[in-house]
Amino acid sequence: MIQIEADAGEDWDSRIGWAELAREAAGSAVRHSDQSDLVDSGLIVEISVKFTSDDEVQALNAAYRNKDKATNVLSFPMVEPDLLASIASADSGEVLLGDIVLAHGVCAAEAAEKDVPVQTHASHLVVHGTLHLLGYDHEEGEEEAEAMEAVERAALAAIGISDPYAVTEVQT
Repeated sequence: MIQIEADAGEDWDSRIGWAELAREAAGSAVRHSDQSDLVDSGLIVEISVKFTSDDEVQALNAAYRNKDKATNVLSFPMVEPDLLASIASADSGEVLLGDIVLAHGVCAAEAAEKDVPVQTHASHLVVHGTLHLLGYDHEEGEEEAEAMEAVERAALAAIGISDPYAVTEVQT
């Protein structure tokens, strides 16, 4: 069973159900990943999602990645990827898969640039962050990046979100 805990800071529109968005996006990411066995395992697999400020994400990025700037999403895995398959076979217990942190200003700016609602882009970032918790990476090579993007597309399509990587041709 996947359990998603979410918290939205004051920068995030309180009229939007950020916790439900996080549950839907992270759950879809796990279901469409190569670790989908976690969904039906006897284990409670917890993911924490925090919707926060650019300043907080910048501080985390500086402290943990030595990059003193805000970024759209950070993921902090708590389980080594090679252990994920073995924990899925557990009959009971709990495991914290990890934490995902989204920066409001960066997310909102990227959403505006892509001409999509902030909620749509935030869903994509939660899916992306969840896949990092599951051991996916896009910085180790083209093949890994394409595999990760394929899972993102499937997970997003399952929750009604169009391909964020689609390229549209501009007519001149």
